[in-house]
Amino acid sequence: MEDKVKIEMEFVIQASPQLLYQYISTPSGLSEWFSDNVNSRGELFTFIWDGSEETAKLLSKKSGERIKFRWLSDDEDGSSDYFEIRIQVDEITKDVSIIVTDFAEDDEIEESKMLWANQISSLKQVLGSA
Repeated sequence: MEDKVKIEMEFVIQASPQLLYQYISTPSGLSEWFSDNVNSRGELFTFIWDGSEETAKLLSKKSGERIKFRWLSDDEDGSSDYFEIRIQVDEITKDVSIIVTDFAEDDEIEESKMLWANQISSLKQVLGSA
């Protein structure tokens, strides 16, 4: 299996880190911008888009700071790929950013970046910071 390329994207968001964390770490928050619906049972989160489902395992989270998932399909393949959504606050300017780390095939990097940009744009609209 070919290794995917790690990509990191940063998006500046006008919102408090505490509020943002609710939107990236809870099923109800994620279902407002990331997918149509999200269900969780323990460390498994099921994301639903237009009738299709994808389940991810919660790998780690740090309250108010970050959340990290691995798609079960990647887990079963023995892949170490994951996606992480991290909140970062600039110490000097106090600007709040979301740092997204994900993995994509070489020929899917731009598509993946566009998908995340659209997702974060939805998050900004929900937060009223668009």
